[in-house]
Amino acid sequence: MTPLQALQKYFGYNAFRHQQEAIIGQILSGHDVMALMPTGGGKSLCYQLPAVLMPGLTVVVSPLIALMKDQVDSLNVNGIPAAFFNSSQTPDEQRDIITRLKSNQIKLLYLAPERLFGTENKLIDFLKSLPVSLFAIDEAHCISHWGHDFRPEYLMLAHIKDHFNKIPVIALTATADKQTQKDILEKLALHEPTVYVSSFNRANITYRVLPKNKSFNQLLNFLADRRNDSGIIYCLSRKSTEALAADLKAEGYSAEAYHAGLDHTTKARNQEAFLRDEVKIMVATIAFGMGINKSNVRYVVHMDMPKNIEGYYQETGRAGRDGLPSDAMLYYSPGDTIKLKGFVTLENNEEQSRVLLEKLNDMATYCELHTCRRKYLLNYFDEDTADNCGSCDICLSEFKKFDGTLIAQKALSAVYRLNQGFGLGYVIDFLRGSKSEKIRDEHKQLKTYGVGADISKAQWQRYLRELNAHGYLQITDDAYPVVKLTDKSEAILKGLEKVELTEAQIIEEKTEEALPFEAPLLDQLKSVRLHFAKLENVPAYIILSDATLLEMATYLPQSMDELRHISGFGDVKLARYGREFLEVIKPYCSANNLSSKVKQRAAKRQPKPRSEKVNNTQRESLNLFKAGKGIQEIAAERGLSPMTVEGHLTQFVQTGELEVAEFVDENKVPVIKDAIESYGPERLAPLKEVLGDGYSYTEIKAVVAWLKREIE
Repeated sequence: MTPLQALQKYFGYNAFRHQQEAIIGQILSGHDVMALMPTGGGKSLCYQLPAVLMPGLTVVVSPLIALMKDQVDSLNVNGIPAAFFNSSQTPDEQRDIITRLKSNQIKLLYLAPERLFGTENKLIDFLKSLPVSLFAIDEAHCISHWGHDFRPEYLMLAHIKDHFNKIPVIALTATADKQTQKDILEKLALHEPTVYVSSFNRANITYRVLPKNKSFNQLLNFLADRRNDSGIIYCLSRKSTEALAADLKAEGYSAEAYHAGLDHTTKARNQEAFLRDEVKIMVATIAFGMGINKSNVRYVVHMDMPKNIEGYYQETGRAGRDGLPSDAMLYYSPGDTIKLKGFVTLENNEEQSRVLLEKLNDMATYCELHTCRRKYLLNYFDEDTADNCGSCDICLSEFKKFDGTLIAQKALSAVYRLNQGFGLGYVIDFLRGSKSEKIRDEHKQLKTYGVGADISKAQWQRYLRELNAHGYLQITDDAYPVVKLTDKSEAILKGLEKVELTEAQIIEEKTEEALPFEAPLLDQLKSVRLHFAKLENVPAYIILSDATLLEMATYLPQSMDELRHISGFGDVKLARYGREFLEVIKPYCSANNLSSKVKQRAAKRQPKPRSEKVNNTQRESLNLFKAGKGIQEIAAERGLSPMTVEGHLTQFVQTGELEVAEFVDENKVPVIKDAIESYGPERLAPLKEVLGDGYSYTEIKAVVAWLKREIE
């Protein structure tokens, strides 16, 4: 059986993703591999599929019991015999597994690292008596001091090659910078490993950061239209997870808390309820979620800033593992940075403290960006990408400049009057005329006290950060940062120079349309899935993902052969569940006079165009363009970014008031059109990735608009 045949038979997919095929080929040839893939990018398949094709046992080292159970359930449902061996099992259960291992009835065995080499119940000698064909080290960044989740027990894995010198090892992680990658390779002592770094881009996730301002109310606004979705909300402290979960319950949300301080029974119960969709929201510390394979998490919210980009990226990556549109929201306060400095500064370890502080500052920079967030994340992991992703809050915002000289003078004057000796929060409270006792009495007598009372705290935070970015203010990099003036401050205070500040107007970003699907049918399919999940005592997404159900409700397969074309239906799942799902789909189609659309699946159909409203600001850009002005000129004249002006103008390709040729060379149009017809026009980032550097977002947007016009 070839790898591709095994992929279809056991996993129900017709093509490999990222670099899966090359990685699997290396393993089957007996070579060591290190693979970096984004969360949800299909890392597990890189060792699960070779395990099916190789004759002996694959040993998977994993850090969490929940991860093991999740993966084992999923494999068994796919018809692949797998088991885990850990402290949650009874002695009888463990003896049964050992018996099955001796008789070669298990293809994959999941273990914690301490089970291999720990002083109690050491399994390494027993494994040497079995035909082991592969070791897979999952979450390999845990072996590195430089990684975001170092676990001392992972250091034991350095001895694997001492005992299994000729057995291939694959190390897998979703998040490792260059320093961590080097550390993993050195500590595991891999033999001439091939290193694969896949794209870190999760095109289906929309990234947003909002300044904290009554964050619970902000959260309630975010959750208002997501009441039926599964989500994870991360908090910094154990106490705040419990308090927030209780507050959400009081608001009628289905929520539970999860942190390392809870007893084992409570943690297991809450996690299981979340996996089975009995609880919609898990409010957690970072103790929750590593390796959780729940595919239908629609959003991840951070109530506090994470300590580093690696951790943030991995946590946000728990959303949208099924490939459907999902959200990552972070509520940020500059005070978070100060709070976290105490967490990352280690006693008697100056070098590691320095690295961890640098990572913290990188995270703070991300929160304060005025440029594409996705680009920053991908650049952090040494991956280049376009300047505009079209699906983060920055790229979905219209930025307008205004004369902020007076605001700048008020801020700089306040810093000067306070003798450049106070932090950001104090300066803002002083400007706003806070009556708080923390404002010193002598400061309340100063002329500048309260001159910025008409500007909100959140706005002042943004303005001061922008003044810092432009070099008019400096925020020191100490444990307790202080706001100071710079060489550029004097000219502003004396009125010799003007300052432009940014006003952001957020555009509602849900502009793309999902494929048309039958919503009542989707609900019926979920009921069938739930029936099987209860029958087999596993979470519903292990039976079939939301994405698979959505495909069925979209393409309406009418036979077992047609069902085979739906992603996620391998031979085993087709035989186990196929008929029951067809027994729901066929009567629904008959009652509603619908027929199969499976043939349209390969070239995804265009969504029905909406009548786009053209507003006055777009019309103004059009008028200037028709008057002969270029995009850069219009942007400068209107105080907008060139990207915003391009967005305005491409809108008029759809209305017919501008031709597509104004924006795209005629030779490029067929290529872009083919990409849109193959991948759909819903999101620009994946199209840009497919087309490459020779095609701009403006060109893609213009052809999308032109195609919508053609349909109309």
